[in-house]
Amino acid sequence: MKYWKISTLLLLTPFFLQCGGEAKVSSDKLDQRIDSVMMLMNLEEKIGQMNLFTSDWDVTGPTLRENYKEDIVAGKVGAIFNAHTAAYNRELQRIAVEESRLKIPLLFGYDVIHGYKTIFPIPLGEAASWDLEAIERSASVAAAEASAAGLHWTFAPMVDISREPRWGRVMEGAGEDPYLGSMVARARVRGFQGETFENADKVLACVKHFAAYGAPEAGREYNTVDMSDRMFRDVYLPPYKAAVEEGAYTVMTSFNELDGVPASGNSYLLHDILREEWGFKGIVVTDYTSINEMVLHGIVADEKEAGELALQAGVDMDMQGAVYYKYLKQSVEEGKISVTQIDQAVRNILRVKFILGLFDDPYRYFDTEREKQVLFSQANQEAALDMARKSIVLLRNENQTLPLSKELRSLAVIGPLADSQNDLIGAWSGAGNGNDCVSLLKGLQDKAGTAMQIRHARGCDFEGTDRSGFAAALSLARQSDAIVVAIGEKGRMSGEAMSRSDITLPGVQEELVKALVATGKPVVVVLMNGRPLAIPWIAENTPAVLETWFLGTKAGNAIADVLFGDYNPSGKLTMTFPRNVGQIPIYYNHKNTGRPFEPNTTWTSHYMDVPNSPQFPFGWGLSYTTFDYSAIQADQPAFGKSGSVTLRVTVSNTGLRDGEEVVQLYVRDLVGSVTRPVRELKGFKKINLKAGSQEEVTFTLTAADLAFHTRSMAFEAETGYFDVFIGGNSEADQSIRIQLTE
Repeated sequence: MKYWKISTLLLLTPFFLQCGGEAKVSSDKLDQRIDSVMMLMNLEEKIGQMNLFTSDWDVTGPTLRENYKEDIVAGKVGAIFNAHTAAYNRELQRIAVEESRLKIPLLFGYDVIHGYKTIFPIPLGEAASWDLEAIERSASVAAAEASAAGLHWTFAPMVDISREPRWGRVMEGAGEDPYLGSMVARARVRGFQGETFENADKVLACVKHFAAYGAPEAGREYNTVDMSDRMFRDVYLPPYKAAVEEGAYTVMTSFNELDGVPASGNSYLLHDILREEWGFKGIVVTDYTSINEMVLHGIVADEKEAGELALQAGVDMDMQGAVYYKYLKQSVEEGKISVTQIDQAVRNILRVKFILGLFDDPYRYFDTEREKQVLFSQANQEAALDMARKSIVLLRNENQTLPLSKELRSLAVIGPLADSQNDLIGAWSGAGNGNDCVSLLKGLQDKAGTAMQIRHARGCDFEGTDRSGFAAALSLARQSDAIVVAIGEKGRMSGEAMSRSDITLPGVQEELVKALVATGKPVVVVLMNGRPLAIPWIAENTPAVLETWFLGTKAGNAIADVLFGDYNPSGKLTMTFPRNVGQIPIYYNHKNTGRPFEPNTTWTSHYMDVPNSPQFPFGWGLSYTTFDYSAIQADQPAFGKSGSVTLRVTVSNTGLRDGEEVVQLYVRDLVGSVTRPVRELKGFKKINLKAGSQEEVTFTLTAADLAFHTRSMAFEAETGYFDVFIGGNSEADQSIRIQLTE
C-alpha cells in the first residue's frame, strides 16, 4: 500500500531504488521523479528542505523549536535529528506527510556512533581489532537497531585521521594511519548502508568531518587547522575519499578552517574536491551551527552572508543554525543567491529521500513491533561481546602474569573504574544505558563463580588528591592472591570538546598503582580510556597492562574472558602512545631529517630528557602466545608500473596457545621527488594460528600502492628502490628491497 502520492507522481511508475552502486532504476527515471516534486515547490518549501533542526529530550519527552509543528506543516523543515523511537518519529512524519501542502517526508538522524541501544567499543577501540568484518558487523547491528527506532540517518563514520591524543575526538576515529583509516571507513559505510534499503534495516552513512578536523593546533577542540596541500592529500584526505567511493550518501562539514577558509564555506573542499574530483552526488550537511560560526571565524560580516558563502561553497543542509531558514529567501531576492543554486541543493536532498524509499512509504521505518524485537537482542549482545574481546590490546605482560589462573583463591579488584557501568559505554553512546552495561567487577564475578573470592575496593576517585581510600584497598590487596586495578579516564573525559593538555592519568590513580605494586603481589593494570595516555611508570614497572578502551555493553564479560585466558588478546594499537605530552605529535609514519638520531651524538634530532621512541608504537599488541616471522621472499626483485610484486612470509605460532596475529606490511620509498615517510602501512592480514602451526602470508604490491603526490602534485608512483618490512608492529625489522621500474 502506498501511503502518499502527489498527483503529478501518479504519472510515474513507482519504484524502489537500491544502493550499493547497483542502481535498479535508471538515473533518468529518478531525475523524473525529483523533477515532479520540484515543479510543485515554491521557494519557501525548497528552502525548508535545507533545514535540519534538533529535538531535545528531557524528562517528559522530546521537544523541538516551540513552533516545530507549524514549521513542519508549512514545509519549512526537511530533516530532524535527536528525535528517536518509532512511535515518536512516526507522529512527526505523520504531520509532514498528512498535514503539509506537498507532503514531503522528513529525514530523521541521530549520532549512532558505536551502537544505538547495544553499545559496542568506541571506534578507536574497534579499529584496534584490525578486523574489518567485525567492524562492518558492528556498524550493521547499529544500523539495524537505529532503523528499528525510527531513524534513517547516522552521523557516522568519523574518518578524521589524527596524530593528536590531546584531542578528545580521537575516540571516534580509527587512529593515525590513512591506509588503515580508509579500510575502516569503507567497512563502516558498508555496515551502515548495506547493499539495499529494501528491508528498512539500514541507515544513511554520514562521512565526517570534512575535512582535516583531526589536526587542530595544540590538540584543542574546534581550533585552527593549517597544513600543506601535500600533507592534506597524502595523509588526511584518503579516508574521506574511500568512504565516498564506498557509496556514502551524506558528508558533514567540519568546524575548522583549512587554508584560511572555514570548511562550511570552503568551495575547494566542497565543490572542487568533493563534487568535481570525486563526483559526489549526495547531501552535504553542516555540523551543528557551523554556518553561524563563520561570523566568529571572521570571514563574513553576519549570518546572512555566512549562509550565502555556505550555499555557494556547496552546503545543502544547515544543521540547527537556522541561517538558511532566516535569510536565504532574502539572499535570493537581493540576487546574492540564485534559485538554481537552491534547486541543486534540494535535488540532492530529495534524491536521498527517494533512495530510502520514503516517497513510496514514509512510515516504513516506524514499526514498533520490530523495534521491540531488534533492540538489545541476544544476537546483538553476542556481536558486541565479540567486538569487545577483539578490541583489547595487551600492552605488557612480564613473566606471564596473564592470563590469571582460575585456581586463584582470591582476587582484589580495585580502582575507580572497577565497578563502573556508565563510564564503560563511553562518549557518543547513542540511546545506550549504563545500567545495561556489565561492569568489570560483575564480569569477573560471573567468570569466577563461587570458586574464587572476588573482593572490591575503589581506592580513589578519578580526579582530586583524596587518598583516604588507599588504606582499605591496600589491606584488601595484601589479603589476595592477585590484584586487578582498573584505572583511566571517566567515560566523558574524551569525545567532543574534551581536549586535555595533560594526558597522564588524572588524580592520584598512578600513586594508587605504585602502592599496589609495592605489596609484591601480581598486579594487572586494566586501562579504560578514549585516547592514548602517557603512562611511563606504569608501562615500565607493572607486570601486566591491558588496554581496554571503553568497550560498551559487554565490557566486563570481554575483559574477564581475556584476563582469565578464555580469549587470547589480538588487538593492535592504531595510535602511538607517547612517553610524555612533550613528544606530541608522535606517529610512526614521520619523515626523516637531515640529522636523524644517532646514539651518543649531540648534533642530531633528539630530546635531552627522553628517547625519541614512543612508549608503545603504532601496530603494537602482545598475545598469550608468540609468533615468529621467516625472512621475506619476493617473486622478483623488480617490477614495472604495469606489473606487480608478490611478497611472502611464513608466520609461525611458537607458543603453547592458539592465537591471532595481525601481519603488517610497511614500505619505505628510499628516494623521492619530495621527502617520504620512514614507513607507510600498505597492507595487513589477520590470521589465526593453532599452537605450533604456521602459515604463509602473501601480499601483492602494485605501482598504485606506492603512489603519492609528487613535487608537481601529480598522484603517481616514482621509479626507484623501496624497502618492504613485514612484522607484528610498525617497528618490524624483517625487510627486503625491491625496485619499481618503468
